[in-house]
Amino acid sequence: MTTAEPSPFDFKAVLLSGFLPAALFAIGEGAIIPIIPIAADSLGASLAIAGFVASLILVGELIGDVPSGVVVARIGERNAMIGAALVSVVGLVVCTVAPNPVVLAVGVFLVGLSTAVFALARHAYMTTAIPLAVRARALSSLGGVFRFGYFVGPFIAAGVVHLTGTTQSAFWIHVVCCLAAAVTLLVLRDPATGVRGLRRPTRASRPDGQDGTAGGDATDTGAILVQQESHGLFRTIAANRAVLLRLGSGAGLIGAMRAGRQVILPLWAVSVGLDDATAALVIGIAGAVDFALFYTSGQIMDRWGRLASALPCMLGLSISYFLLAWSGHLDARVGWFVGIAMGMSLANGVGSGILMTLGADLAPRGNPAPFLGAWRFTGDLGQAAAPLLISGITAVATIAVASGVMGVLGLVGAGVLLRYVPRYLPRRLR
Repeated sequence: MTTAEPSPFDFKAVLLSGFLPAALFAIGEGAIIPIIPIAADSLGASLAIAGFVASLILVGELIGDVPSGVVVARIGERNAMIGAALVSVVGLVVCTVAPNPVVLAVGVFLVGLSTAVFALARHAYMTTAIPLAVRARALSSLGGVFRFGYFVGPFIAAGVVHLTGTTQSAFWIHVVCCLAAAVTLLVLRDPATGVRGLRRPTRASRPDGQDGTAGGDATDTGAILVQQESHGLFRTIAANRAVLLRLGSGAGLIGAMRAGRQVILPLWAVSVGLDDATAALVIGIAGAVDFALFYTSGQIMDRWGRLASALPCMLGLSISYFLLAWSGHLDARVGWFVGIAMGMSLANGVGSGILMTLGADLAPRGNPAPFLGAWRFTGDLGQAAAPLLISGITAVATIAVASGVMGVLGLVGAGVLLRYVPRYLPRRLR
């Protein structure tokens, strides 16, 4: 009997059901990230406490990384995304009505936890819906969707804050985006069943008689992959401790430099006297620079190797942190702040996708998911640690000292990458 060939993959068929929820969530997240430290400041927090509150979204994501794979595998990708969006709404409402920085911190942490689940479920969702032949292009486009959200979100936040006159009103943007994402997921068909030819072979149709799932239906492939990422996370870290301690340290420092930028720029805007709407506008324009470079970064890595992207990224961020620390006493510090924010985004954009690319390069081909989970954890660890470090140094010294320390860490990270990328990657990828 002749088996019918699957229909050609229609990329447009998953555009709405796959990319639209991700875009909505990213826009909402992009709207609140620069607002969190400003909102904390408006509630009476010091710069150090405001930085700590802002760090809790990343701490929540780090903690949420551990159980999120099990959650996604148990209830499914779409249900996990809907549930995470609704939990985010609860946290965002807490942020909106928070009377003090403590309550705001609780809401921010809850948003971080749910964001981790949404992110992992979104990855699984796309893995389930998109065949291997076009998966790289689809996930690259998904990365562009994230950056688009971080570009658009601050502009919307600036407009809402300007119209309402209250910083906390910006959290309603993410509430609307989360609800819209949940409705989109409920209304539109699951791409794993709504796109022709995407059903993976079952036990009966595969020549080896294996289906990889308990029930023989492989539309849960994405959920199984992310469960593998989270299963035995600390055992995987121990088994790969050599590369994770060396090159993984570089990944953690990349994450730290990027996350520190998201916290220190809003705090610096407060310290130089910018109003809330103007600060969000500047950060939004900087996000446009970052967004414009996500494809260029991939071209650089493919043509000249990973270091050609990673080193300019780390050195550019490091120099930007040093300049920020130096500019604090200048009369034209507002102008310097705007220019440095653009420079940071330029450096960050040159390194777009470097962590995912290095992780894919290093992961074992036969079973990459556990290593990728451990690799992502190291990057998230750096992302969570940097805002805490900035807030701690600001508490005992000044924000300028915190910026200088971040600059030093950037130089250390560049040295780690220069030392260990050639050691662990083949020459053609370096």
